[in-house]
Amino acid sequence: MENNFNVSYITLDGFIELHKYKYLYFLIMFTAYILIICCNSTIVCLIVIHRNLHEPMYVFIAALLVNSLLFSTALYPKILTDVLSEKQIISYSACLFQFHIFYSLGGSEFLLLAAMSYDRYVSICKPLQYATIMRKSNISLMLLLAWILPSCQFAVSIVLSADAKLCNFTFSGIICNSTIFKLHCVSSGLLNIYGLFSFVCILLLPVLFILFTYTRILIISYRSSREVRRKATCLPHLLVLISFSCFFIYDIIIVKLESDFPKTARLVMTLQVILYHPLFNPIIYGLKMNEISKQLKKLMNHLTCVQLFDL
Repeated sequence: MENNFNVSYITLDGFIELHKYKYLYFLIMFTAYILIICCNSTIVCLIVIHRNLHEPMYVFIAALLVNSLLFSTALYPKILTDVLSEKQIISYSACLFQFHIFYSLGGSEFLLLAAMSYDRYVSICKPLQYATIMRKSNISLMLLLAWILPSCQFAVSIVLSADAKLCNFTFSGIICNSTIFKLHCVSSGLLNIYGLFSFVCILLLPVLFILFTYTRILIISYRSSREVRRKATCLPHLLVLISFSCFFIYDIIIVKLESDFPKTARLVMTLQVILYHPLFNPIIYGLKMNEISKQLKKLMNHLTCVQLFDL
């Protein structure tokens, strides 16, 4: 649909029987958003407050959780508004912006996981050089690149598609992902090639790097003492990597099968992308990382004592 100011609006047609379940949708999404904010913020605050958690590994975990907060805050307010609105629409420019945020922060997640794997690699495989390599300046540079590189890379896709003519104004989803390019009247070969290049840089290369570093870590730790094996805390990172990679692979598949993918299955998978992972990160790191788990238990005990005292 278009208005008199030549602004293109897109109808988001991804919800199932929204008129019937709108309040249920809202309750689930609002509850999830509050939990995401509380869980991620709690662990980030613990890492900031406690000096024994000011190590590179925990700094990267905090950055990962901040990334989840940014990711959720960029999506949830619009979704919650759509659920309660009579019409679920978004301007084409706003849709492109949401696309940019969605993939930029998704790419940042992979680069942050790569930085975490490199930290573990240096710690286990090059312990004598760890203090030199993982200096504060190098950590700051890694964090900066993890957020800036994906943002700049996907900004190019926005520029290439900003002036594209739309022939379809109904989008089969609740958030603007790469399926938005299916709305264009003419498929751009340049955009497709650049999309493949972005996929290789943001997803494939970091995943291969992570697999390489963790393979090296496992080999070294297997040959070393129990203390070294204890330091090789790879499981939380691998769980996060596997789950997030699956969601991104789904996003790639959905573009190829755009017309054949059932609407219900599409909604379920999209909800998992925005619900599961931002909630999964703080839980997995809060439970699996011993130092964070200890601080969480202390916090819970303190809150319990305060409540009992008030009573």
